[in-house]
Amino acid sequence: MAFDLLIQRARLAGGDGVPVDIGVAGGLIVALAPGLPASGEVIDADGRVVSPGLIETHIHLDKSRIVDRCAPASGRARDHMKRVAAVKPGFTVEDVYARARATLEGCLLHGTTHMRTHVEVDPNVGLVGFEALRELARDYRWGIDLELCVFAQEGLTDTPEADRNMVAALRDGATVVGGAPGYDPDRPGQIRRIFELAREFDVDVDIHLDVGPTAEELDVLLVCELADAMGWGGRVTVGHGTKYSCLPPDELARLGRRLADSGVAVTVLPATDLFITGRHLDHDVVRGVADANALRACGVRCSLSTNNVLNPFTPFGDCSLVRVANLYAHTVQRGNDDELAECFEMLTRQSAAILRREDYGIAVGHPADLVLWDARTSAEVVATNAIALAGFKRGRRTFTRERAVLHRP
Repeated sequence: MAFDLLIQRARLAGGDGVPVDIGVAGGLIVALAPGLPASGEVIDADGRVVSPGLIETHIHLDKSRIVDRCAPASGRARDHMKRVAAVKPGFTVEDVYARARATLEGCLLHGTTHMRTHVEVDPNVGLVGFEALRELARDYRWGIDLELCVFAQEGLTDTPEADRNMVAALRDGATVVGGAPGYDPDRPGQIRRIFELAREFDVDVDIHLDVGPTAEELDVLLVCELADAMGWGGRVTVGHGTKYSCLPPDELARLGRRLADSGVAVTVLPATDLFITGRHLDHDVVRGVADANALRACGVRCSLSTNNVLNPFTPFGDCSLVRVANLYAHTVQRGNDDELAECFEMLTRQSAAILRREDYGIAVGHPADLVLWDARTSAEVVATNAIALAGFKRGRRTFTRERAVLHRP
């Protein structure tokens, strides 16, 4: 059998640790076995981990990299959205495209091959971000599958133009609908409208939800009710869930069982949640990072993701999902190998389930979306912030990073 690409002696993420060869032809994985005959481009993994490409389930490309025009709040201020809203009228298609491209390329260089980006369509920005990111998705199909989730950040039930913009984007190809009920005067009304649009356009739901420093008034319970009523289980995700971090273990487990029964997934966004949660406090500050490992133990699909890069909500970021997972593990105090391996799963297979990618993973017949890591196990990738040495999209190399060399005297 002839291959276009052969990766030798690879330890598969989540596998049994025994090295195998990965044979790729025509963009697909066509063989998985030790000792495959060499042909095409040959890479010796030398026992290092090879994983499926990482998946960003929740990022905001359209408002990334704006700290040069929109400084983060100083001290304990909490006006992040107001600061971003003030500069959105100056966004242009060209501007959004350029900033989003820089962030997207950073993600590619850290091993991301699939992405769901949220796109704001409030009246002060209109469809500018949607148009720019739709073009970006076309231009970068060679390296990433990019899907667009349209939503109103600054209110929906009291903003008819935002609703019209969401409908227009859904008619024009957006495949996910979302929202931010916490910024709406009628939180339940916005959630119900989101599900109405999901049913009308037969799209998935991904909502910013339950952001706050207490466990009061959980909107996710209404989300579960609507998912059950519509039969949308497996097609609904909520992002943030900082309130879940305030629940005692037995109550969190009860919520986890409810989410699992309804097929509602949770995306935890540690960088942003750590930066914005608890700003009403000047000591003993709450973390605001939900324990996704605990939710996973209840059967909930969970992912870890970036959210924001270099804007007032998160004035940091190098676009590395592994760094996000490492930060998350520090914060929720998960450190043994099984827990860290679960964190890696929340960048890969769990995220693929949320995006409903049935062709994802290292298996014969699947697209060869692969990443080679400078580590021996997936737990070690998270523990050490391991670097991605090479990436492939449908069998084509998308980036290479050399290992650092120590020059001894």
